[in-house]
Amino acid sequence: MSDSPSDRSNGLFGIYVHWPFCAAKCPYCDFNSHVRQGGIDEVYFLDAYLKELAHFAALTPDKNVQSIFFGGGTPSLMDPKTAEAILDAIAGHWTIDANAEITLEANPTSVEAERFRGYRQAGVNRVSLGVQSLREEPLKRLGRLHSVSEAKLAVGIAQSIFERMSFDLIYARPEQSLGDWKGELQEAIGMGSEHLSLYQLTIEQGTRYFDLFNQGKLNMPDADLSADLYQLTQDLTEAAGLPAYEISNHARPGEESRHNLLYWRYGEYVGIGAGAHGRLLIDNVRHATATEKLPENWAELVGANGSGLVTDDRLTWEEESDEYLVMGLRLREGIDPKRYAQLSGRELQQKQIDELRALGFVEYLKNGNIRVTPAGWPVLDAVVADLAM
Repeated sequence: MSDSPSDRSNGLFGIYVHWPFCAAKCPYCDFNSHVRQGGIDEVYFLDAYLKELAHFAALTPDKNVQSIFFGGGTPSLMDPKTAEAILDAIAGHWTIDANAEITLEANPTSVEAERFRGYRQAGVNRVSLGVQSLREEPLKRLGRLHSVSEAKLAVGIAQSIFERMSFDLIYARPEQSLGDWKGELQEAIGMGSEHLSLYQLTIEQGTRYFDLFNQGKLNMPDADLSADLYQLTQDLTEAAGLPAYEISNHARPGEESRHNLLYWRYGEYVGIGAGAHGRLLIDNVRHATATEKLPENWAELVGANGSGLVTDDRLTWEEESDEYLVMGLRLREGIDPKRYAQLSGRELQQKQIDELRALGFVEYLKNGNIRVTPAGWPVLDAVVADLAM
């Protein structure tokens, strides 16, 4: 097998900027987010972002950036001038593609028309809103600080300012029925977004919900109801012209999140900011990177070393190919067996493919890709494990 860089790269390259600060910590959230009641020194942290960008730019020269994503945390709490300075620095280190997608996550409580115009002027061309529910009581239970009316207003503002936008909803919530979710999802579809991220609530260790669940204080949907909620979600979005292009993401054709596609297609991305992860090809070896999670400690590390890296693992070919399966099989477009062979140095086992096809869990597409069927998505982990054998 050739060991040329072209064998390990698909040409996709993006930047992920993690803004780790929130106004409050939601009880279900296990993301790296922190509340600082006394405020933060944006100038101080911006200096660290710029230094870390320079560090990674030296490792990944001459790249064409197709996507930039400000995630969190709550990036919409940052001053638009901070976002502008970060984008200017990225443009100074790499070439930004003329059609690059530049996304910023926002919470409805931090949405103001002038602030959004500031992000748009800075170069942001897509926004992703953390709406999470269109019902008041679930919003309170989820620990959200906004109301339904604020959420709807934020969606309208975003649609008027940005070329593209998306918003998130969480379902399979405590005590949620099929009828409840049907009405809420139909209302969401009617709000005119070209992209919806629809996530089943999961109980993650280390969250307040994890403690409540273990204490028997959360009445979560059982497996059968969860499956019915999932299928209802697929049926309603498909009928509305927003089919799932990934397990939890739905879009009209052409409106898919390019940054998320970069992840799932196993491209390269720099991750900067406290708790950010990255995947980079350096000298034809893929590195899995992660930075210090605590913002203040991260900034100190950047000041001392140029980056806040605490993990920099060189992945084996087997690890790369396993990640490619895990990420790519989430997509309706599936995976390319030829790329799997390039990454792993071996072919997928035809016997495993045939067995999964007989079960109705995978199928071949006309272009030769293998994808998981709707019947296989609920057991995706098992499908991946079988194919990786």
